[in-house]
Parts: sequence; structure tokens; C-alpha cells
Amino acid sequence: MDPFAALDQPRQPWIDLDALKARFLELSAQAHPDRVHTATGEERAAATRHYAELNAAYNCLREAKSRVLHLLELELGAPPANLKDIPPDTMDLFVEIGLLCRGADGIVAARAKAPSPLLQAQWFEPAMAWAEKLGALQQEIHLRQGKLLAELKEMNAAWNSAPPPGSPARASALPLRRLEEMARDLSYLARWSEQLQERITQLSF
Repeated sequence: MDPFAALDQPRQPWIDLDALKARFLELSAQAHPDRVHTATGEERAAATRHYAELNAAYNCLREAKSRVLHLLELELGAPPANLKDIPPDTMDLFVEIGLLCRGADGIVAARAKAPSPLLQAQWFEPAMAWAEKLGALQQEIHLRQGKLLAELKEMNAAWNSAPPPGSPARASALPLRRLEEMARDLSYLARWSEQLQERITQLSF
């Protein structure tokens, strides 16, 4: 399935999320299985599949990470390689995240071992201090994500001026190598943000 085609969106790295949501709501309302409740079983099954495809397409395109990965697969004809390598320019961030997460895990474990609510309460201030450190690092991740999103928006010009899909000259006209690097960055940043948020949530209880 091509999520861009499913939602009538141009094949581009950046998408206006408000416009995407509006188009998804319009198409999903038209395709909702309840609209064909009097149809045959086969027609209802087809409507259900189409509705599920629209939801999958929307979930893919609204997240920059999955959108870029799918765009690369469409352009390259195969999933991009080397996405598991940690980006060199984020190695310092990777190390800092690892250290802070281990420290936060230690606080959570120590608090859980406290034999009484009173002793557990003594861990409140240390837990909040670690949560602040994690929050500050999460803000750094959000800043990096914002810069990548801005670059994706600028990349749309290359896709707008490129030869059409299927043209032999299309790949050379697109910054696919840079897009692969950005896909890797977006994947790691999203993963690290989730890890930090998980610890922040644990420390808050």
C-alpha cells in the first residue's frame, strides 16, 4: 500500500498535518463500514479493509519517521539500509541518555524497595531532580527533531521539481542519501524521546 496515494497526498518528505488530518477524516467518513451495513458480506469486508488501509496510511504519514522511511522505500524500491547505526553527530546524546536512564532506573528501584510509604516519600525530591534532568534532555531532542522537520519542509522543492516516478533520472534528482541520514536520526530521536518519557512517568509516581 502507498499511503501517499491512499490519502491523495503528494509524495514528499514534509506534509501539512492539519491538511492531512482533514483529508483523512473526509475519506474515512466516506469509507466507514457503517455506510454499507446493508450490503453483501463481501462488500462489507471490502469496506472494512479499505477503512483499515486509510487508518494505516494516516498513521504512517502523520509521523515524520514512518513517513520518511516509507518515502525512501518507494523511491529506492526497497527499505533503506544501515538505519541501525547510531548517527555520529548524536553519539554524545546517546551516551548522556544512557547515563541518565540508568540513574533514573536506580532511583525508581530504590524507591520501590522502601518498606513503608513514609520511606518511599523520602525519594520524592531525588526523583523530581532526575525527572528535571530527563526533561531538559528531552527538550534537546525536541529541538533536534524540529530542525529535521524544517529541513524536510525545504526538501519538498526537490520532490516538486523531480522527474515523475518511474523516470530513470528521478533518483539522481532527489537528495535520497541525505533523506536516509535524516530517517536514521528521526528513528533514534523518537526512540530516545520515548525512553526518557517512560522514565519521567515512572519518577512521577
